[in-house]
Amino acid sequence: MHDHDDHHHHDHDNHYSDMQARVKALETLLTEKGLIDPAAIDVIVETYETKVGPRNGAQVVAKAWSDPEFAEWLRRDATAAIASLGFTGRQGEHMRAVFNTPETHNLIVCTLCSCYPWSVLGLPPVWYKAPAYRSRAVVDPRGVLAEFGLTLPEGKKIRVWDSTAELRYLVIPERPVGTEGLSEAALANFVSRDAMIGTAIAKAPEEAI
Repeated sequence: MHDHDDHHHHDHDNHYSDMQARVKALETLLTEKGLIDPAAIDVIVETYETKVGPRNGAQVVAKAWSDPEFAEWLRRDATAAIASLGFTGRQGEHMRAVFNTPETHNLIVCTLCSCYPWSVLGLPPVWYKAPAYRSRAVVDPRGVLAEFGLTLPEGKKIRVWDSTAELRYLVIPERPVGTEGLSEAALANFVSRDAMIGTAIAKAPEEAI
């Protein structure tokens, strides 16, 4: 079990933390005064959660797919390799990249908290922070993946990585067949946030939007 003392974990997962309660109270007050629009805030959060942040990680994956030397650097020192692309900052100071292979699929979780690599994936999704995911991803990863719509071959090993306050992980999914010869910018379009957590795989060309 990893040491999560720095997480300031609370047992009351189903309730607001002190900070969440304060933020909620402030949001309610500002909304009542007509100073903010909750819908607009939701759009901003959604943008950073699923678009802006994960695009950084997608660029890292795309470069790893197209540049063997970068991929090897990523294996040796993910923190430095990722920083070379300009993606650094809080919650991403110490990174490790784990590579999916035909034999092994990687899944990321933070069992006692919600440690997450903001610098490459943006804000964590709500489900990543949920007690159900944090507990079940370890004991029944295959079942959890099936609930996300990802059914892996029985013979494929699933390796679960537990993030900590000191170390965060980025999954490098397998490159989809049919993407040979594409530019890094084009390749990044096949990489989703969930694929970099491990709850999905990279899209095939015919599935990408």
